Amino acid sequence: MKLLNKIAIVTGAASGFGEAIAHRFVENGARVAIADLNADKAAAVARALGEDKAIAVRTDVSSRPDIERLIAEVTGRFGTPDIIVNNAGFTHKNRPLLEVDEATFDRVFSVNVKSIYHMVHAAVPAMRDNGGGVILNVGSVAGIRPRPGLTWYNGSKGAANMLSKSLAVELAPWNIRVNAICPVMGVTGMLEDFMGMPDTPENRAKFLSSIPLGRLCEADDVAQAALYLAAADFITGVELPVDGGRTV
Repeated sequence: MKLLNKIAIVTGAASGFGEAIAHRFVENGARVAIADLNADKAAAVARALGEDKAIAVRTDVSSRPDIERLIAEVTGRFGTPDIIVNNAGFTHKNRPLLEVDEATFDRVFSVNVKSIYHMVHAAVPAMRDNGGGVILNVGSVAGIRPRPGLTWYNGSKGAANMLSKSLAVELAPWNIRVNAICPVMGVTGMLEDFMGMPDTPENRAKFLSSIPLGRLCEADDVAQAALYLAAADFITGVELPVDGGRTV
């Protein structure tokens, strides 16, 4: 088991990519905190994984007090986190950039970027004192090869991708590895927002035509990448596309 006795936090883990990551981690020996705004769904995921293997913590990742409480609860229950997956994300609907209001812009950057700041400040000192750890930020191919209509979201994911590289360099002396996972558009609750149109076979085909492997990203594609990077001891600072070849 690749993550035997490791302690992990996965944000946005009540569904989608985060839920799949949590399942993969537990299957490989980790104990996991399911951190999500939706307390009921988070609790259901934790129950499915087993009460000795997972806990649910309602968390707004844009809130510093929530993040600090999350770290305290995980530490009290399991111990110092070894792995943190900053997966929680938010997007504006695909639309012309001038139509996105300031409140939505602020929410996109609070959830996708400032959450990383909060988590680093809350968790890195304990990781450092515990001998190291792993931080995985779920960025996006949107921060590498952007689509029109998602400009402000693209910018937030570009920031997440670059922060991962910069953090990797600065935290390496403390044996903390940092990598970015960059999925292409995935089958999640945000799919229609990304598309900016109803998810019909005809509309989906327009997006599939830009992905060489001919399908959207599935949750387990991201989970497998997260498992690999969590266990790969000599890999840090990478921006790993999980995109079926879209960024080639």
